[in-house]
Amino acid sequence: MTDNIYILDNGAYSAKVGLSSFKIPKIVPNCIMKAKSERRRPFIGDQVDECRDASGLFYILPFQKGYLINLDIQKTVWDYIFSKDCCPANFTENPAIVTEPYFNFMTIQEAMTEIFFEEYECQSLLRINAGDLSAYHYRHNNPGTLCVLVVDIGYSFTHVVPYIRGKKLKDAIRRIDVGGKLLTNHLKDVVSYRQLHVMDETHVINQVKEDACYVSQDFYRDMEVARRRDGEDNSIVREYVLPDYTTLKRGYLRKPGSEKNDQFQTLRLTNERFAIPEVLFHPSDIGIDQMGLSEAIDHVISLCPEPSRPHLYENILLTGGCCGFPGLRERVASEVRALAPDEMDVNVVLPPNPITYAWEGGKLISQDPEFYSYVVTKEEYEEEGLALCYERFDI
Repeated sequence: MTDNIYILDNGAYSAKVGLSSFKIPKIVPNCIMKAKSERRRPFIGDQVDECRDASGLFYILPFQKGYLINLDIQKTVWDYIFSKDCCPANFTENPAIVTEPYFNFMTIQEAMTEIFFEEYECQSLLRINAGDLSAYHYRHNNPGTLCVLVVDIGYSFTHVVPYIRGKKLKDAIRRIDVGGKLLTNHLKDVVSYRQLHVMDETHVINQVKEDACYVSQDFYRDMEVARRRDGEDNSIVREYVLPDYTTLKRGYLRKPGSEKNDQFQTLRLTNERFAIPEVLFHPSDIGIDQMGLSEAIDHVISLCPEPSRPHLYENILLTGGCCGFPGLRERVASEVRALAPDEMDVNVVLPPNPITYAWEGGKLISQDPEFYSYVVTKEEYEEEGLALCYERFDI
């Protein structure tokens, strides 16, 4: 009989959480929010769904620049997530798998371990990178795969990480300082400059980004189309109908003039739709002096041992919240194909749900016969302390 294991993929934007018996995880915003309409009440995680007016939400985040720095806020969110109101946990019976960022600070690793063993009284714990779970999931689905290149496009950063025979090659990991948060902020800047002041509307503009943006396959051609006037075969221009939080809770995209009902405020979107995700491929466009996504993939593979390179080009896995942009997989595949040596086959895989892919990897690893050799038990922790955790958890 396998234990029911509690899996927490603790992302900077959202926590993917659930027992290993669940088919899909619950996705909970990893933050506390305050609304102008209800000043006295903080909304923790998915309680924001109860907020009557989500305009001008103020976010209190446990993560800054990709790292967990505010443990008090994180503990408040965790207390809610583990409660009967969200996704109940019984850590005295349920072993826990918890994800953390690559190269996490030692002080944070220690604090997380102490919270789970001492405050939540967890009986056994596995702390692991989300990318490790994604790589495990991929190899489980593709038996015989020797190598996989995990491209994790998250909230704060994008990481490109090679896994060779199940082990990550730490020296070859590269980070690009572009993620979902920066793209949302960039869209806020552009819209505020061109049309309407939306600098306080992170929640709404994040939805605009998710609903309207896509990755261009030919940037200059799309720019040309976006310049055309309405009715001149401009297939890119759209209006985004903004929510008013009385009759409309979430905005939506429409063609200009397609509806006669003009009671809602709208944003007119043209080249913003593809220029925002373009920052992933050209961070220098907004002053970040780093290589773009496709170059980073090629560069990381070049840092790996030569025999592993053909396998890495053939197994490029895209995961993370920003993988939802239409056209991303095709663009990465065509650019990496152009950069790779001619004799290499290039294959880019986008899972059906890149947001929950790591959590599903946690579900699979929990069923591994070797699972209990990866965890640290409460008894071991009390006997040997943090030293054993550093030894067993390869963060």
